[in-house]
Amino acid sequence: MRSQQERTGPLFSYISTEDRIPASHPLRQVRRLEDQALDRLNPTFCKLYPEGG
Repeated sequence: MRSQQERTGPLFSYISTEDRIPASHPLRQVRRLEDQALDRLNPTFCKLYPEGG
């Protein structure tokens, strides 16, 4: 005989990170700095990986 199954909450969230973090949150500034740094490093990263994957 099977016991009663306990339901759990949803496994995935479909709310974007942009919607979760307020516009004035410090993480937004960190994100901009990170994006700028990665943009500058992109040419170096491109040299490390072969064309076509």
